[in-house]
Amino acid sequence: MRKLLFIFAVVLTLVGCQQHSRSRTYSPALVDFQVSYNSLFESRLYPSLLLGSAQLSDPNYALNDTNALFSISVTAPVSNAVLRLSIDSTNLNYVTIFQEVLPVKGVRYTFYPTVKWKYDKLYRTRQQGNTDFTFTCFINDEEVDVKNVRLNYRSANECLLSVRDKTGHNHDFRWMFAGYVNEEHPYIDSILNSILQQGVVSSITGYQKNAATVISQVEAIWYYALEHGITYSSISCTSNPSTITNVQHIRFFDEVYNSRQANCIDACVFFASIMRKIGLKPVIFVEPCHAYLGYYTDKNRKQLKLLETTITSWVDFPALTRNYNETMAANPDATGRARISEAMNAKYYRYLTEDQQHRWENNTLTFDQFKRAVAHYLFQKATEYDQATYTTNKANFANPDIMQYQTLDIEVLRKVVHPISGN
Repeated sequence: MRKLLFIFAVVLTLVGCQQHSRSRTYSPALVDFQVSYNSLFESRLYPSLLLGSAQLSDPNYALNDTNALFSISVTAPVSNAVLRLSIDSTNLNYVTIFQEVLPVKGVRYTFYPTVKWKYDKLYRTRQQGNTDFTFTCFINDEEVDVKNVRLNYRSANECLLSVRDKTGHNHDFRWMFAGYVNEEHPYIDSILNSILQQGVVSSITGYQKNAATVISQVEAIWYYALEHGITYSSISCTSNPSTITNVQHIRFFDEVYNSRQANCIDACVFFASIMRKIGLKPVIFVEPCHAYLGYYTDKNRKQLKLLETTITSWVDFPALTRNYNETMAANPDATGRARISEAMNAKYYRYLTEDQQHRWENNTLTFDQFKRAVAHYLFQKATEYDQATYTTNKANFANPDIMQYQTLDIEVLRKVVHPISGN
């Protein structure tokens, strides 16, 4: 009895398969549906590229037929066939439907579908992982074939700078840097309020006055960074094993603000974001293994000043303030050197003039004035620090073919790419 039931089940399965085969109008072999991921990106998906290109103002920089991520190709089984492509949802994208008409039977067509990305998820991606994209091909509403593509997605902090193709040509994505500069970040309004309360400047005027006023505003931002305790943290390496891509780990504005840590690129992005907010024109100069900031002191972009942002890590104002408060709490009558521990004095005294040291020891220089004097010395040092290397490498910065030296003019690049956000 069991043997008869088994034979009956096999017969029903074979009949069903034959009927299904007879009911199929379009053969998968004839349609030959294929899905490809751009070999330039080596099966890697860069959220930074998707976020940065989401609102590109210049179509010359957009992902197009030349550098599109996905391409699909089909052969029209009949004239005027309607192709419908469905891309399943993943943790990074919504269900995406793409539809086109295939006019001529037997002709092979290639398309570059635009995926509906989950930009908020892309923005929050801080660790690499893998995901599978499923593509289903329909012809005249009949499912013909299914293809799967597995990709390794990277962290949104991994900024793609350039990719070298098989011919040795470098595809330039340096414009992506400007996406990390975010003058629209909501934290900046409260930062500007804190800057005004510091008293280094009485107002934020951008280029409305003169160069000296512009420099004072930048120094006020500098003083804020010292008071906030932003220190140097060398995190630039990524787990990306590619030998043809040039990437840079960049922290977003709020990550620098919250962690109070920044490498040279992060600090440039942080300062440039605030500068942009008050109407200044920052430029980021990237050399092999280093980056520093520049800014124009006039709206006509004639005079350029430099700023080595990593010098903020030479001091620790929050620790200095705690030390001072603890000393004063323990000994309210303490004056001069006694108001700050000997170790602290030894560290900070070298940033004071002899007159300032004398005034501090004689209690005629307040603690706030003490910090201002230190900050001003370091600001001057940061202004001069990169001048020699900038002068030496000026020709390299001006040469667009030398990828190791990059001049990232944020005002110019802002015409191309908007600040990266999760919206």
